[in-house]
Amino acid sequence: MIQFLAIGLAAGVLSGLFGIGGGVIIVPALILITRLSPERATGTSLASLLLPVGALGAWHYYRNGFVNVRGAAAIALGLFLGAWFGAQLAVALPSRELQRAFAVFLLVIAVHMWWSA
Repeated sequence: MIQFLAIGLAAGVLSGLFGIGGGVIIVPALILITRLSPERATGTSLASLLLPVGALGAWHYYRNGFVNVRGAAAIALGLFLGAWFGAQLAVALPSRELQRAFAVFLLVIAVHMWWSA
């Protein structure tokens, strides 16, 4: 249980700092540290994010004038629908292919951010 709490704490700090958490921190940590399958790691990550996903961090940003409320609502709707479609696809893929696809996704994002910085 301590491993899960540590993963959550790290994801919370990085979420508040960079706006990341679930896919970039929690899922890989659950796969590498707790040895969950990619499907179980993704499902556990989504379940953990249901209530606290940035509530206090978002409130702090909002109070300081750094939240586009209409944009956030549109993204939330996209997340609501997209997570359902993504879950359908993830469950249909073999675990190994899902893990490899995720690694390629992270690599592409990292390379893009490196070269655009």
